[in-house]
Amino acid sequence: MDVATLIGIGAAFGAVIMAILMEGSTPMSVILPAPMMLVIGGTIGAGLATTTLKGFMGAFTSLRSYLIYKAQDPHETVDLLVSLADKARREGLLALEDATRDIDDDFIKDGLQSAIDGTDPEDLRAVMEAKIDGKKAQDKAIAKVFTDMGGFAPTIGIIGTVVSLVHVLENLADPSSIGHMIASAFVATLWGLLSANLIWLPIAARIKRISEMEAQRMEMAMEGLLAIQAGANPRSVGQRLRALAPEARKPSKEAA
Repeated sequence: MDVATLIGIGAAFGAVIMAILMEGSTPMSVILPAPMMLVIGGTIGAGLATTTLKGFMGAFTSLRSYLIYKAQDPHETVDLLVSLADKARREGLLALEDATRDIDDDFIKDGLQSAIDGTDPEDLRAVMEAKIDGKKAQDKAIAKVFTDMGGFAPTIGIIGTVVSLVHVLENLADPSSIGHMIASAFVATLWGLLSANLIWLPIAARIKRISEMEAQRMEMAMEGLLAIQAGANPRSVGQRLRALAPEARKPSKEAA
């Protein structure tokens, strides 16, 4: 499980808390129910207004999978495809029928099964490219939900501050409470900025990055499967896939 985003968000909030303490204040001074409710509720409401209910709920339902995502080593995928290419070259494409049962990756498994079933190479490429495009579109839609919320949050925070300042102006007759009320008014702006830059936008950026990594891996797997279907030499398959592998540094095992 890659917890970089969770650690990063935790570290960012920790820095904010440390800054508050170093200023001689207390974290409880910015934990005020009214402005927090306005910013969080208003941001969620505005985010919902930009999409469909199904899309909005789906974004939050799938969020956990992005937060605990574990990146697959592209070199392991290369090793798998090279071993399949070697087996296919020695024993024939039909010999890979049993190998599909041990493959956990649905994209590779389905593509390999289609190749074994004799699907035309152009049709197979079209199907796999459609799956990649569909994955990209789904990730893009989910990321947009959080990007939009990151855009709304600061403005909603300002709205909360304006609302509170109106209340301040209504109580000018009580100078002793004005300082506290003004300080409380700016808490909404603080939470708007914090939630946008420490929660919503980092989450959106993580989803986009994971989408890029998955798309690269799927494209690499597609080229490998098409090469296997064409009966390419395992060594050349390995060389080509390592060139396509993201951050290709570690040498992959090759079949002779």
